[in-house]
Amino acid sequence: MRAAALVLGLVLLSGCGGAAKSEALPHVGFVVKRTGGSFAQEMTSGFHEGVGRIGGVSATVTGPPGQDGHKEVALFRDLTTAAIGGIAVATSEPALMAPSIGEALSRHVAVLGVDMRLTASSGVKLHIGNDNYELGEKLADELMRRLPPDATGTVVLGNTAPGLAGFDDRADGIRGRFAEKLPGVLVLGPFDTQRDDEANRDAWRRLVAANPDALAFVGTGDCDGVNLAALKTERSAKWLVGGFGVDPRMLQAVRDGAVVATISPEHYLKGAVAGWLLARHATGGVALPEGWVETPGLTVTTANLEQILHRQESEKARKDFFQQQIDKFVGNPAGWVRPLEQAR
Repeated sequence: MRAAALVLGLVLLSGCGGAAKSEALPHVGFVVKRTGGSFAQEMTSGFHEGVGRIGGVSATVTGPPGQDGHKEVALFRDLTTAAIGGIAVATSEPALMAPSIGEALSRHVAVLGVDMRLTASSGVKLHIGNDNYELGEKLADELMRRLPPDATGTVVLGNTAPGLAGFDDRADGIRGRFAEKLPGVLVLGPFDTQRDDEANRDAWRRLVAANPDALAFVGTGDCDGVNLAALKTERSAKWLVGGFGVDPRMLQAVRDGAVVATISPEHYLKGAVAGWLLARHATGGVALPEGWVETPGLTVTTANLEQILHRQESEKARKDFFQQQIDKFVGNPAGWVRPLEQAR
């Protein structure tokens, strides 16, 4: 995939001019978690699209290939010496990253957060991301549509990153919606289902074995739904599965009927918003807004699956799909900003 090649710290040039002129271009950067993940590739593609809309700006996207918070910090620190036009951060370890972000801000390098919220101690005043509580509610709604209105039983809830803002909010949204709409259903968990794919599969294997009569299994991370779908198929089970993300394996599981719904956090849009704001800041000195730029999520079921599969086929298809939403943001960025303290 062409986007995957872009992830590994390559510098792409927007606008005219050859290599001799590239050194003079304003330079922005993006540090992402787990460059091997489909979500990171989506954010990377979107980021370059957003930067390209401004033009005349070079951009670097970097991050560790696997789960490695200390490597994220090291790569961020390296990037602060080059990307003085501003840096976006989508980190798996907000607390670990906070001191280095504070140092960058003290040197007047603009920093904004993407996807999962940064800590208040980092000093960052701009967050670009979903209402994750609402995303949890959306997923619970899809599961409940497949259950009778007087359903009783259990739903097993997993969380790949307990303690990480955003993932906890998704779990709370799922639990809260079931309590509101189907009080006869007991939601067990959230249980720690681990970020690593193999460890995640093992965690779900144990939870499935311990809860053979559960109505549904649902997780907060990308790998949860993928591994649950595989376990459901392996066992020819009848329980429901819900998850997050547009990993190709997840979309295939929706097509096969192993997953009833997946919620896409629309990472491409987040990346595009971040890239556009940083490039505008780097070229014209326009201050970054302060607050929470709330980007919407999308429920994916068999009803709209073919449209999403087409979108995911190519860079051009993704660009075309998100064009209208990005245009709306560029036309009125202030209209998307909510108070930072409301972010969840």
